[in-house]
Amino acid sequence: MNQITPSSKIEIIPSSAPFSEAQRSWLNGFFAGLLSDAPTPLSAEQGAAVMQGAGDSDDGEAPWHDQTMPIADRMKLAEGRPLRRRMMAAMAQQDCGQCGYDCHNYSEAIASKSEARLNLCVPGGKETARMLKSLYEEIDKAPAAPSSTPAATPAPPAVVAEPGRSRDNPIAATFLSRRLLNKSGSEKETWHIEFDLSGCGLDYVVGDSFGIFARNDIGLVDQIIALLGASHTTRVNGKTLREVLIDDVSLSPAPDSLFELISFITGGAQREKARALAQGEDPDGDAATLDVMAVLQKFPGARPHPEAFVEALEPLQPRLYSISSSHNATPGQLSLTVDCVRYVVNKRKRLGLASTFLAERIKPGDELKVYVQKAHGFALPADPKTPIIMIGPGTGIAPFRAFLLDRRATGAPGKNWLFFGHQRSDCDFFYADELNAMKTSGLLTRLSLAWSRDGDKKFYVQDRMREVGREVWTWLAEGANLYICGDAKRMAKDVERALVDIVAKFGARSTDEAVSFVAELKKKGRFQQDVY
Repeated sequence: MNQITPSSKIEIIPSSAPFSEAQRSWLNGFFAGLLSDAPTPLSAEQGAAVMQGAGDSDDGEAPWHDQTMPIADRMKLAEGRPLRRRMMAAMAQQDCGQCGYDCHNYSEAIASKSEARLNLCVPGGKETARMLKSLYEEIDKAPAAPSSTPAATPAPPAVVAEPGRSRDNPIAATFLSRRLLNKSGSEKETWHIEFDLSGCGLDYVVGDSFGIFARNDIGLVDQIIALLGASHTTRVNGKTLREVLIDDVSLSPAPDSLFELISFITGGAQREKARALAQGEDPDGDAATLDVMAVLQKFPGARPHPEAFVEALEPLQPRLYSISSSHNATPGQLSLTVDCVRYVVNKRKRLGLASTFLAERIKPGDELKVYVQKAHGFALPADPKTPIIMIGPGTGIAPFRAFLLDRRATGAPGKNWLFFGHQRSDCDFFYADELNAMKTSGLLTRLSLAWSRDGDKKFYVQDRMREVGREVWTWLAEGANLYICGDAKRMAKDVERALVDIVAKFGARSTDEAVSFVAELKKKGRFQQDVY
């Protein structure tokens, strides 16, 4: 990483003035802010420096640990690093926990051969799995370590987590209800989902995530069985073929291994096309839309044996959601805020599996496999008096609703400031009645809203932050913790850049010093993210 050369702080209030250091810093920022209104763009090096606050490699640096960076750029930054670091760079860098690890520990587990599954990075998808497969092949090719080098400590035996605490040991919970959060006129479809945990005894803390194993639609499963020319009662791995396809394997997107299987049982142009798809090529321009059923339709002459077909599919992965309720406020009950995004697969508009399952197919009283994923650092401050600033547009509001409910239930005296944004105020203001009531009661000290489609010009939470930047800086100077939840690709990065601008403008710092300040907030745990 390039060294950042600090420049002198802007000093307007002299050191001899009768103010404390904190007061003098705030006043310097106040007057400096009057002299400059233009936001400061960050260079690539400064953006990487902000990320260093979350560095987690051996030397504390992980320049590729940036959710917005394409995998090719991450791999380039990792060139020349140890294999386990290049494996980490191949991952989606969200530390979402869906793999059962964070990115650092997942790469360590693969490199040490204590984890053989290379397809667990859900947000990374195919491109991560392909890269990990390529890197994994290097393990046995690497030269042996010199005899003077101590042997690596063997990995400890795997410990089976208690029921409901791991994706590998889920538990059954009961679905209670759902209600649509958007009003008429919205372009979105977002649901408030509730579960009953009293029967399974599972608890959680705010900041945790909830893992759900959805089930494939029986209609889709039966269409696939028909395309295979098989019977739904055919036994595979001790179950019927229908049971396996409903509960055990993913039916979208189609994995490379399915194309490899197709290439073994076809010939000519069909074989060449299947081989190309297996290698990540796109001969017909439709690779991104091919789910498992679409592949069987694309290669109608190929009818693999049910056992070989199932072995070629990926295991059904759980979906993690940020919990939007507080166990302290409503023991035995858990809520989620679920966004349902429709996408096109083989010219059919379809919801993602978990979204379809929760928004359309599951009924009150149904049980499903679930688990609680402990938060990777995304938690309320240990001191309940600490002020918190929460930035959560869209479904990013979920953990912050939980934070507020928990602080009310526990009587935490710290100030609370929420930034929430969406498209339209009249139909996309999630939990409006709750939040307005919290503001009236004084629990929610400040509520700052941003609506991107209400006016002629798009306006986002980062724009609102800049408008009230002086107050944001004051809260930070008073020791507030800051949290971001939501989209990793654009929103989180834009909010970080706005924060650097605010610190530079109102904290009387140069841009480099503001970058260092934000990175230090991360290192101290005062700036935490839950992004996806």
